[in-house]
Amino acid sequence: MKQPSHKKHPRVPHLKSIVPPVPKRFQKVKGEERIQEAFENIPRITNETVAEHREDVLSSARKYKYPLAHSKHRIVVISTTLLIAAVIAFFIYCGLSLYKFQSSSAFMYRVTQVIPFPVAKAGKAYVAYENYLFELRRYEHYYQTQQRVDFGSKSGQDQLASYKPKALHEVIQNAYVKQLAAQNHVSVSGAELNGAMDALRAQNHSGDQELASVTNKFFGWSLSDLEREIKQELLAQKVAAKLDTATQARAASVLKQLQSGADFGAMAAQNSDDTATKGNGGQYADTAITLASTDVPLQVVEALQRLQVGQISGVIQAGNTLEIVKLLANDNGQMKAAHISFNLTSIDTYVAAYQKTHPVHTYITVK
Repeated sequence: MKQPSHKKHPRVPHLKSIVPPVPKRFQKVKGEERIQEAFENIPRITNETVAEHREDVLSSARKYKYPLAHSKHRIVVISTTLLIAAVIAFFIYCGLSLYKFQSSSAFMYRVTQVIPFPVAKAGKAYVAYENYLFELRRYEHYYQTQQRVDFGSKSGQDQLASYKPKALHEVIQNAYVKQLAAQNHVSVSGAELNGAMDALRAQNHSGDQELASVTNKFFGWSLSDLEREIKQELLAQKVAAKLDTATQARAASVLKQLQSGADFGAMAAQNSDDTATKGNGGQYADTAITLASTDVPLQVVEALQRLQVGQISGVIQAGNTLEIVKLLANDNGQMKAAHISFNLTSIDTYVAAYQKTHPVHTYITVK
């Protein structure tokens, strides 16, 4: 019997030699079983446990929130501190500039227009530093631009130093006038102020533009600054007229005699305080009086325009005097007139008396 053949078959290669190796990224990593187990053990979120899981998530996020909130708080604290320091430094600078060095620069003037730094206290009322600089800077502007005074020189500094007490006295005086006006119910109406401005325009033959130009040239003022100054002057005049009851009574007595038929010229010679005209029956030297006349007060001119020739006015307050006028002639608006003038007691007299019981305290030293 033929024995089976033991012919050798070719060797089958090992599987590893045929199948290429699996890339490492697809191979099992160590701990894969643990990861799988962790996923399997993740708790299920239900309606009953959602609040609990929300709190867990939020508590994990707070560690990122709190440092940010702390940073914002720190920024606010630092910013506030810097702002407070800047404000303190600004006020220290202003205090030194105004009260130690007495600066009258344009910058410090603007500051005092915004912040009411006091320069003095008149009675119970504070006097604004801005009022003092308003008066002082007017003086400086005029002498620098019109008189060519160099206030940086020794002589210029001496001249300015000599004026500073006058400027301070002026603004303190104005403060007392306002207090007296309030006590005696005296004020300046818009119509009175407009009338005074109209008189300036007529006397200077100019409109607002020309008047503003002249005012700025000589004083460095705007029209509103000029109105401010005129209003203060009118207030002082009205307070003096209100308080000077003796002069009011004297003028009323003369008017009564004139209304009873007394001769105007004779009464002017006996009672007028105008020495230049009383010897001539009170007749003005200007025989062509108009609104543009500079020697006759606007209030008098306006009163004359309302009169008929030969008529006598009532008592007129015209600045620092009381006036009674008579129209002698009117040639197409050019008038001839006579007056009896009564000088009012200076407002300084009433301010001085008031100041004795309401003393002043200044915050700067001027000599």
